[in-house]
Amino acid sequence: MDRRIKFRHLDAFSAIARARSFKLAAEQLNLTQPAISKTLKELEDILGVVVMQRSRAGVLLTPEGEVFLQFAEQSTAALRHGLRSIRAASATAGQLNVGLLPSVASSLAPQVTIAFTQKSPDTLLEVHEGPHHDLTARLRSGGLDLVVGRLGKPDTMVGLSFQQLYSEEVVIVANPDSRALQTRDFEALEGFRVLYPPKDSAIRPLVARLLISQGIPLFQNRIETASPAFGRAVTLADPATVWVISKGVVADDIAKGRLVPLKIDMAATLGAVGIMSRAEEVPSVATRVFAKILNEFTAKGAFG
Repeated sequence: MDRRIKFRHLDAFSAIARARSFKLAAEQLNLTQPAISKTLKELEDILGVVVMQRSRAGVLLTPEGEVFLQFAEQSTAALRHGLRSIRAASATAGQLNVGLLPSVASSLAPQVTIAFTQKSPDTLLEVHEGPHHDLTARLRSGGLDLVVGRLGKPDTMVGLSFQQLYSEEVVIVANPDSRALQTRDFEALEGFRVLYPPKDSAIRPLVARLLISQGIPLFQNRIETASPAFGRAVTLADPATVWVISKGVVADDIAKGRLVPLKIDMAATLGAVGIMSRAEEVPSVATRVFAKILNEFTAKGAFG
């Protein structure tokens, strides 16, 4: 490898690729925007190719950048894992960084994290919630130790392994006072505002395939969002809104009658929820303990 390539080059490149923005990447790395731009320019000069281009849509990877990103993230992840292993071997306390998709954060995770802190009180647990694309990218780069959520499209799972915990379907929910509760087919939803999963969401392909199978075009009256807080607030406040969301996110709302699922058959959206980790990497003790607790809770059949 060219000895001029440093960890800071790979870290800056990966951060910009994940954030799709020089400004956001600079903030994440506590750098100035000119500094991170200079670092990327140094890397491109060393490689002899352009790996990123700026556009109105943000930062786009070139074909060469797409190829290099996989190897850059694997390299930084391996180095971070090695450093963590050394620290864990020389210290009594460790740290575990866990990523959770919203459906897991709202259902399974609270009980699991409580059990983990009781079993491993000396481990600092950091929990991060976010969309599938962001969490899997951070997992590959070494920023997270494991992610719990839905199995994503093949291109989002490169370099990762997946262990299924349970299956979960997508539901469409509405305010208890909504006329939408009388609806039994997708066509009738054209009269309502639809909160719909965005492109990077793990559940969007499942919902899209279901609509296509029934000859229903993508809703024109949609608002795309991955925010549980926003979706819940709008749906509770507006009887004219329906929300397409993973069942785990709204399970408590449904149980308490705050939101009501529509009588539309969503069985085709049933998908796997599980543990994602970096392939071919030996997990830390803390990671194995957390995964074991996840398996114990799901084995009780309380989720999915």
